[in-house]
Formats: sequence, C-alpha cells, structure tokens
Amino acid sequence: MNPSGNSLRSRREALGLGPSELARRAGMTRQALHRIEAGDHSPGVLAALHLARALDCRVEDLFHLPDAELEAALVGQAAVGQRLHLAHVGDTLRAYPLSGVEALSGSADALLTATLPEGRAHFAPLTPAQGWEQTAVLCGCDPALSLLRGHAAPARVLLRPAVSETALAALVSGEAHAAGLHLYDPVSSESNLPFVAAALPDEVVHVYALWSWEQGLTVPPGNPQQLASIADLGRAGLRIANRPPGSGSRRLLDHWLAQVGLDASQLSGYPDEYASPLDLAGAVAHGQADVGVGPRSAAQAHGLAFVPLLRERFDLVIPDRHLKHPGVQALLQAARSPTLHAELRALGGYDPAESGQPIATFSPSPPRSA
Repeated sequence: MNPSGNSLRSRREALGLGPSELARRAGMTRQALHRIEAGDHSPGVLAALHLARALDCRVEDLFHLPDAELEAALVGQAAVGQRLHLAHVGDTLRAYPLSGVEALSGSADALLTATLPEGRAHFAPLTPAQGWEQTAVLCGCDPALSLLRGHAAPARVLLRPAVSETALAALVSGEAHAAGLHLYDPVSSESNLPFVAAALPDEVVHVYALWSWEQGLTVPPGNPQQLASIADLGRAGLRIANRPPGSGSRRLLDHWLAQVGLDASQLSGYPDEYASPLDLAGAVAHGQADVGVGPRSAAQAHGLAFVPLLRERFDLVIPDRHLKHPGVQALLQAARSPTLHAELRALGGYDPAESGQPIATFSPSPPRSA
C-alpha cells in the first residue's frame, strides 16, 4: 500500500497490465495515472469509476482514506509490524500472521498496525479487498496438502499447518473453511467420522475422501535395529521421536502402546515432540531418534526405511456453509485431478483412488419432543 491510501499499482501489476494499457482503458493519460499511483493526485469520482471498471473491481477496493483503520479478528499471536494474510471466513474478516518459510518468502495482504482487546487487530492493507473475499483457509498437517493447494490454482488457498485435532477445532471456531484430518478411532475402527460428528453436532458438515496413507514406524535406512512392531519400542536404549498431542500419529502411538502394555513415560524420547511428519522423519534422519510413528511419505522423503502398521484415511471436512466457496470448490476439483493422483503415488504410501469422493454428510439431530 502506498501512502496515498490506494492499491492501484498493486492491482494493476497483479493483473499483468502495464501502465500505458491501464491508462488507455481508463481514458486518461499515462502521466495522470502515474500521479495517482504515486499518491501525488487524488482522482475525481468519474476517474475512480473508470479505473475500477478497467480493473474489474470496486472503487473501495482501490482507494481508501489514508487514516482509515481497518480491523480484523487476529488468529494467533503477532507483533505490530508483522505481515498478515487476510481471508473472510463466513461474515468475519480474519488476519493470519505469516510464519515459518512464508514469513520470509510469502506475499502478504497486510501489515499489523495495532493489537486490540478480544483478539481484534488493526491493519494496513497491501492487497485489494476483493482477494480476501475469494480466499479459502485450509488447516491440516499432511505435507501433501501443499500439492492439493497447488493444483487448486488459480484459486487462492491459505494452508495453515495444524495437527488434526487443532484443524478440526479451527472449523468449530470459524477460523477455517476446510480441515484435513487423520484421526483413527480404535473403538469403531473408523477414521475421522466419529470426531467430526462429536465436534460439529449442530450443523451440516460434509466429509470427502482425499487419500489413504500408510502409517507405521519411521526408521533409519536398512532398519539397523530390526524393528518390526510397536512392542519393539520397549527395547532398552531405543530413543523415539513423537508428535504433539492432538495429532493423528500421536493418538495412534498411544493406542498401540496401551495395546502392548508399554508405559509411555518409560520410553526414552517420548516427550520429544516434532511439529510435522517431515520434522519427525528429519529427527530420525539426523540421528536424534531411532524411530518414530508417521506416514511412509515422510520417511521416503528423507530416504529412510519404513515399517507399515496401518492404512488410514485422510479426509477433507467442510461445513455446509462453506461448501460453495470458490476456493473450497477448487480444492475438491483438484482432489479429483489425475495429475495430482500421479504425484501422490510417487510420494510413496498414498492411495488416491477415492480422492474427492463424498464419504459422509452429518446433519443436526432434530430436537426431541417434550
């Protein structure tokens, strides 16, 4: 955003228009356009309308008062000056601080100018508001979600890394349009559905298959300890790598340990938590651990060996109120792409045979009569 309070240049460049072409479309000289973009001149109403029409947007997407304070609900913690992504989830504009690799290389929608009580924030926009309305927010932990997002282009999808229980909670709190889950229920031997039904009992929710993947033991090349089962994790001197509470892999590990009678507190490395499956596999690859529970794809990405123990489903959960969002529809279309399926199979351990197909729809139970 330039100091004049207009995003004219950024929108023009986003559409691939040169200044001469935009000036021609808007019926003004190139010099006049330059003065407006530079903040040296404020256009009249007619000129502003012509510019908005030429850029296929609203006048308010291009111009606002320099001292106008725009406000959003802040997701997570952020410091003044931090770069933000913006997206409308339902009727609420939400601001997501950039983190990780994106904090250094990703493009931002705004800069945080002030934090307010009750999780609100003021921001200075860097991109037109029209883009925020079209942005979908997807939460989940599987690295393959980045591939799914890539195949959803040109739709804009923000991918928010989160363990499965946190991703589901983001749907409940209205911080995401969709969530990728892999939560195995040992009681029903069912993936995801019992958790979705319990978390969102009062609204219509759709569950779509994304893929199934193999979960098991990630071990060094050649499996030097010759590990073959969860019971082998009780060997003296063995150090494990773990995932955080709320992750599907952590739930599996705890269930499997209980099945074979191993006390988690007695296992070396059990408190060592890694944020993603790739981080866990990296710990094994760098000798920080001897074994960890995770998907085959993460082990293969680091050149590690893998002992399969379970095939589970990884699903996409979408509240009905978000189903028609253009970004969500683009994700579902991408999930059915043969090209994506080929890439998933190349990663190892993935089966996309049902990708994009509906699994279940949950509806609120009717109220009981008195």
